[in-house]
Amino acid sequence: MKKAFLFILLIIITACKAQQIYPLRPVPIDLPENSYEKDTNNELQDYEGTWKGTWNGKTIWITLKKITYKYETALKYYRDYLIGKFVVKDANGLILFDNTNLPDGNAKIKGINFRKYGDKYSFIYIDMDLCAMNGSGRFNFTDSTKTKLEWKYSEDENIIDTDCFYYGWAQADRPQPLPNNIILTKQ
Repeated sequence: MKKAFLFILLIIITACKAQQIYPLRPVPIDLPENSYEKDTNNELQDYEGTWKGTWNGKTIWITLKKITYKYETALKYYRDYLIGKFVVKDANGLILFDNTNLPDGNAKIKGINFRKYGDKYSFIYIDMDLCAMNGSGRFNFTDSTKTKLEWKYSEDENIIDTDCFYYGWAQADRPQPLPNNIILTKQ
């Protein structure tokens, strides 16, 4: 009887310490420490792959990849999200930007979550190689076949100090690694 009681108590204690899992939607608020924001509906896999678009005489290829069960130190929980790496070429094929060889942990585009309403997936962009250029945006499918993405991005107001290689440049002359508005096609 005593062994049965201890066995039941052990099961209860183990169950109480089990990790809590939350879906990506609805957007969770204030997740408990060590919980897991999981892509339970496998929505992120539709975004995975290489996407191509053109703007202002440039062509961009963005490769999106799903990262699973990654512990976010600042948030204190695990989560699934997308990362993006890209290459941009000018009309002559000259590579302007290429971060495709970076390790996943250093990807410059990092997914945040789905917006509260609709199918728009939010992301942030931080590029320490361009004087900490950063911004945020979102993308979503424009067709039922999920082969076209509407991409919207807005660069944040960046503080350019004297150590930055484009200090003193006019805004229009600074590098533009990402398009503001574009339709990307799955490759």
